[in-house]
Amino acid sequence: MKILFLGRHAKSSWNDSELSDFERPLNDRGERDAPEMGRRLAQKHRTADLILCSAAVRARTTAAILAKEWGYTKDISIEPNLYEASPSDMLDFIKELDDEAKSALVVAHNPTITWMAHMLGNLSIGNVPTCGIVVLKIPCDKWSEVKEGQAEMIEFDFPKKVEP
Repeated sequence: MKILFLGRHAKSSWNDSELSDFERPLNDRGERDAPEMGRRLAQKHRTADLILCSAAVRARTTAAILAKEWGYTKDISIEPNLYEASPSDMLDFIKELDDEAKSALVVAHNPTITWMAHMLGNLSIGNVPTCGIVVLKIPCDKWSEVKEGQAEMIEFDFPKKVEP
């Protein structure tokens, strides 16, 4: 059994028009939401065995904040190819993860994060909002065995979600 956390980066700033999309930092809301989501992860889930993220500034910052609040102490793997990855590219990437890892958090961008959740779990959850996290349980022993439609959603959480 593998657990995959699909995380969208926190809300980013558009204040500096001279920055490229790749260089955009988090805005104030993103700086508030990321620690909160990290604390929620820590309350509900064992820390992931691996955290990897897009090389974009907003994704790296989000991953670092989530890791800190979640108690993740290993290095975060920065993956440049996740920046503009298609769902099939991301699936190929996931299939190459180290099988020793029982769980992994991937922090990247929409629409790919939403499409991945839909594709892996046959879900229709709409849009994964900024700093949203979809947690999937995948019935396989090796990451290379991950297939479309086989995952079960354990949780879908995001900053503005109100628990009953």
